[in-house]
Order: sequence, then C-alpha cells, then structure tokens
Amino acid sequence: MIRARRPGPAVALTVTTVLLGALAAGCSGTSGSSGREGGRSPDPGTSEWVEGATAESIARTLHVEVPSTATHTAAAHRKGLQDDGLILSFVLPAEAVEPFLTQLKPEQPLRLRAQPFAAEATPATPFARLGLPEPDSLPKVREGQVCAPCKGDLNWLKIAVAQIDVRSSRVYLRGVD
Repeated sequence: MIRARRPGPAVALTVTTVLLGALAAGCSGTSGSSGREGGRSPDPGTSEWVEGATAESIARTLHVEVPSTATHTAAAHRKGLQDDGLILSFVLPAEAVEPFLTQLKPEQPLRLRAQPFAAEATPATPFARLGLPEPDSLPKVREGQVCAPCKGDLNWLKIAVAQIDVRSSRVYLRGVD
C-alpha cells in the first residue's frame, strides 16, 4: 500500500502565496490601480489616463499657481477607482524656486535627499508618462509634504525639486484627489 505524504511547511507556504497572489490579481481585475501613491498599475498606457489634461487644469486641482517664469510645463491626470492621481512638473529659474516654495507653505521644511532611492516601486502616477525621470531616481533632491489633508477634494500633495544646473531646477508635484 502506498501512503501519501503530507506536504511540508515550505510547500504549503508556497501554495498559499500563489493562491493569495492569484486572488489579489483577480480582485484587481483589468480596471487598474486605485490611484493611490505607490500603487501598481497593469499598463500605464491604458485608458486610465485622462486625455486632454492640461497643466492649467491640474494646477487648479492641486491649488497651485505655476509661476509665469516656468518653462517645460507638463501634467497628467490618472483616473482611479477611489482617488485620482495628478502630476505636474515644470522648470523654474534658480531665483524663482524659493518664492514658489514659500507660496506652497509646506508642512515642514523640505529635506535634502542626497542619493537616489534604491529599487523603488513604480508609482501609480509615474512622471515617465511626461517623459521625465522619477524624482526618486535622482540625486540631490529636496522633497517633502505640502499638505495632507489639503483644500477641497485634494487628499495630499508632495513636492520634489531637482536642480538641473546652477541656473534652473525642475519642480515635481504629485497629488491625490
């Protein structure tokens, strides 16, 4: 008579992990991420991105006034199941960066991150959508929380400022509405 052996703990853990992963994937369906920061999305090119979003419309939603000296302005809006992800970026002359930051009134002074983050997850609203590197992948970035909660329907707003050269810096804004 042949006796069936009971699977060991390693096999049971592997099977459980696979089943939970399949369950999580099944629950997410094909509708994409929840739009929350750090959420993963199946395909950044899907219809989740709102066509026709402008820097002006995103700035209004983020309650931000883009300085008249800003150049290379780009923005995107991603619809989520519960919240929407909003990104806005532009380049400012060096002398315009501090006045812009003062206008935002961050909760605390921005902190300087000297080195890029190691392996980071792709955010739900990647700046790659705008043809830009993620601020997390850049060295010498000042960053911080502007508000949480914010005015109106805006849940939170974060900023990162990366110096391009001695004359200019790129401002990255990421919010959830």
